[in-house]
Amino acid sequence: MKLSTSWYSPRLEQDVTVARWGEVGTPVLVFPTAGGDAEEIERFKLVDAVAPLLESGRIKLYSCDSVAGRTWLRGERTYQHRAWIQNQFHQYVSHELVPYIRHDCKTPDLLVIAAGASIGAFNALAVLCRFPDAFSKAICMSGTYNLERFLEGPPTLDFYYASPHHFVPHLKAGSLDVLRHRFVVLASGEGRAEDIGESWRMARILGDKRIPNRVDSWGKDWVHDWPTWRNMLPKYLGELA
Repeated sequence: MKLSTSWYSPRLEQDVTVARWGEVGTPVLVFPTAGGDAEEIERFKLVDAVAPLLESGRIKLYSCDSVAGRTWLRGERTYQHRAWIQNQFHQYVSHELVPYIRHDCKTPDLLVIAAGASIGAFNALAVLCRFPDAFSKAICMSGTYNLERFLEGPPTLDFYYASPHHFVPHLKAGSLDVLRHRFVVLASGEGRAEDIGESWRMARILGDKRIPNRVDSWGKDWVHDWPTWRNMLPKYLGELA
């Protein structure tokens, strides 16, 4: 059964929508692709792909609007503004969305699995690395992890704080100690529009800080598209949820 809810986010200064599928199980937050909304994963049959896990009560699935991704995609206003929105989006996840998920699951301090494809993989990795007290694992599919190509000038502080490619090398004790008890899977095909080099570069950054991670190559038959992610997500949730 699907449930949708909306509220005004003071951090993003706009209305946001969250969708949920399932009644019980490990909470999984799936970030949409750059232009997507909270129901994108249903339209592209990703929810159907994990239906056995939903029906058996293994997982409870959540998704939200891609507020920051749309801003990058449309080139809205200045790149400084877009970086600010990206940082604020992660703050919304931490301070609004995770508390909503915990309340919905009736479990304070519950850890969430983050997942996503393309820029959704970037967000899944970023929220795990920024908020390891809220997330246990990140399932990153066909990820793009360095967004510098979207900048029209030097990186801003908002961009730095939002980008794991930039802030993870400088993490210190505290959150880093917690993060070393988390896990990241970086999965990618090597077919059309895929760049597994992005995953290997991110894996080296994580590995240098002793953050557990694994790169999985799916080979040249798998391309940057929904059929790939419909195969990846149930596999990894079956292993990790």
